[in-house]
Amino acid sequence: MSDAPTSKTTNPPESVLWELPGELMMWVLIISELLVFGAALAGFLAVRIGQVERFTADQALLSQTAGALNTIVLVTSGMFAALAVHKRHLGQRLAARLWLLAAASGGVIFLIVKSVEYAAKWDAGIGIDTSPFFSFYFLITGFHAAHVIAGIVLLGIVAWFDTPRNMETGVSFWHMVDLVWVLLFPIIYLLR
Repeated sequence: MSDAPTSKTTNPPESVLWELPGELMMWVLIISELLVFGAALAGFLAVRIGQVERFTADQALLSQTAGALNTIVLVTSGMFAALAVHKRHLGQRLAARLWLLAAASGGVIFLIVKSVEYAAKWDAGIGIDTSPFFSFYFLITGFHAAHVIAGIVLLGIVAWFDTPRNMETGVSFWHMVDLVWVLLFPIIYLLR
């Protein structure tokens, strides 16, 4: 029997961090943004507990149709972004870029609908200082709209620098924007 060490090739244990699509730092950003939105929604719900009637009355002034339309637009846009990544992995760069353009267009449509919604509130004399409900409404949905704008820019950048990893990174951010809206819509527009 030999006492000489045997040469074994061992791979480091797999980590879930290596399985995430895109760049790790984007996931750090996504988690931090989800925490910020979560804190804002927790604040909204905490204040709502003490003012249920007022929140319900103010909520009735929102357009559930506009909120639902924006939900459909962002979820569809997220599907387009996922198709872009799929096409890029297949080596179909032009198709991937076109799907990213379609996803970004969904973001633009979202912003148009949200702008019309905001304008209707301002025309009715409703602003950020009208009530606690509308303070939360304008701050949370405005912060989300800022993320939609950032997402549109990011999709444009990754369409230009279209490596599969870049696309995965940009599309991961876009999916976070979708997810946040899917949480905001029922809590802000529908919860009674």
